[in-house]
Amino acid sequence: MSRETCISGQSACRRVRVIFSDKTGRVKGFYLRRLIRRAVECSLQHENFPGDAEVSVTFCDNEYIRGLNREYRGKDSATDVLSFPLYEADELSDAGKYGPVELGDIVISLERAGEQAEPLGHSLYREAAFLAVHSVLHLLGYDHEKGEAEEEDMCRRQREIMESLNSVIKVK
Repeated sequence: MSRETCISGQSACRRVRVIFSDKTGRVKGFYLRRLIRRAVECSLQHENFPGDAEVSVTFCDNEYIRGLNREYRGKDSATDVLSFPLYEADELSDAGKYGPVELGDIVISLERAGEQAEPLGHSLYREAAFLAVHSVLHLLGYDHEKGEAEEEDMCRRQREIMESLNSVIKVK
């Protein structure tokens, strides 16, 4: 996949619908939503996802994501992003044959993303895009927690996708 292909919006998948929810009440304007949509599209394109797709993205704060992390993962702490895939990786092999595929839900703590971005010298936008890419890969069945080889593979994919997005991300 070339950077130009991803940036131009050409995609291996036909259509991507991203449904946004803002639990913070602070997401203003359209830039962040457009960027996250582009991150989802580029991730699916990079992975040659064959069909139409739908993904839900919720922006929240640390308190909200901490509650989800406690409830679903048994970890009583805030985290940056949670992914809730609707399918196992092997169930996606027939994706697109029967209509749009609802891949699952992504929950991004913008508060945590901001905390992580600053020491890395990234903008909040870049960090949120990275978290979306990371989460889409989880929705597609990748899991860095399964071992070193899987972690290296997922990190490589994230790097490649982010390289294709870097020219459209606001620096600050």
